[in-house]
Amino acid sequence: MGMMQEFREFAVKGNVMDLAVGVIIGGAFGKIVDSVVNDLIMPMVGLVFGKLDFSNLFVVLGSVPEGTPRTLAALKTAGIPVFAYGNFITVAVNFVILAFIIFIMIKQINRLKREAPAAPAQPEVATEEVLLLREIRDQLRR
Repeated sequence: MGMMQEFREFAVKGNVMDLAVGVIIGGAFGKIVDSVVNDLIMPMVGLVFGKLDFSNLFVVLGSVPEGTPRTLAALKTAGIPVFAYGNFITVAVNFVILAFIIFIMIKQINRLKREAPAAPAQPEVATEEVLLLREIRDQLRR
């Protein structure tokens, strides 16, 4: 029973729960970034470069049987090895966009932290010893 108790204490610690929430939000955020890349950015890149579709960029590494369409999905289904560098380009673009978005978010959070109003400075209350030392100093100056 001791191991179950330890596991329960571990599983409900704040850090584990925060990590779980982060993973779930990260997964959802990844889907948003995928959509931004696939539905917004890649069509613009395709428009500029003549309807270039990165997902269908590949090099066939094996022999293709007759009648097999030369599409990435059909070649993979047929079990033919392909070097699918187009998928890598898409994933790399997703990463760059995600990294840029996180950079902007962190930059804004840091800016907001710097702009947070500082607590008003409390006036220094002089103790009796300080007042006595100031009086002695002033007497010595005369």
